[in-house]
Amino acid sequence: MNLIHMMGLSLLLMLLPSEMTAAQEAIDTLQKAVYSADARVESPLSADEAAEAYRTGDYEKSIELYESIVVGALSENRESAALYYNLGNAYFRDNQLAKALLNYERAHLLDPGDGDIRHNLRFAQNRTEDRIEQAGTFFLKEWFKGVRDLNNSNRWAVISIILFLLVLICVAIFLFLRILWARKAAFYSGLVWLVLMIATMTFAFSQKRERLQRDEAIVMVGAATVNASPDRNSNPLFELHEGAKVKIRNSDGNWYEVEIANGSVGWTEKDNVAVI
Repeated sequence: MNLIHMMGLSLLLMLLPSEMTAAQEAIDTLQKAVYSADARVESPLSADEAAEAYRTGDYEKSIELYESIVVGALSENRESAALYYNLGNAYFRDNQLAKALLNYERAHLLDPGDGDIRHNLRFAQNRTEDRIEQAGTFFLKEWFKGVRDLNNSNRWAVISIILFLLVLICVAIFLFLRILWARKAAFYSGLVWLVLMIATMTFAFSQKRERLQRDEAIVMVGAATVNASPDRNSNPLFELHEGAKVKIRNSDGNWYEVEIANGSVGWTEKDNVAVI
């Protein structure tokens, strides 16, 4: 076996663990989807009743039913972007802006590529009182996040598996076929699929990490004071209002250290916010 063959096999062996992880995540996702579908078949009335209550304008009943479904799903370690989205719509129609934003954000976290979720989230954000300018960020970081959020982590994982199979096919052609033009085509095609595979794997793992961190929150009260330290007697720095989004940096007892979009940092009581 020559050096090129050995390098090709070594590269495949290096990538195999990551792809196995992505494959397992994709399988788990399919299993959860089947399990969720079975659960809906067993008790379809709550979801149907919640949707019907929403259509007839009985938003309080719709909220109550959707919330009960969320509690049941979470007790079985399941989450649904569609469920959070519907619950957010019900809260928005019931003029509960903070809870609407909380659920839209949770839906967006699970499925950032969904256009309806993004639209309703932006629409609700425009209703908030605070107008906080975004601190400057590196354009490549914004580009990466924009492309990454075109799909959710599960779809990126499936795409990366498909690309990995294409890489395997190209490597097999390059290693075992003796036709020169076919080997060249396989080599360059394999490089393209490899780059795309690494990119999609990066998108998948980045989204999953963000989803697991859960380090952002929504202000749930009319006005939340942000202090210089985790103490009510400390100097107040600024005030946030219902629906404002914060990033949680640290915690101390009943306090969160939070950062807002413009980079300002301070402490607010945990009761003032709900983690996305």
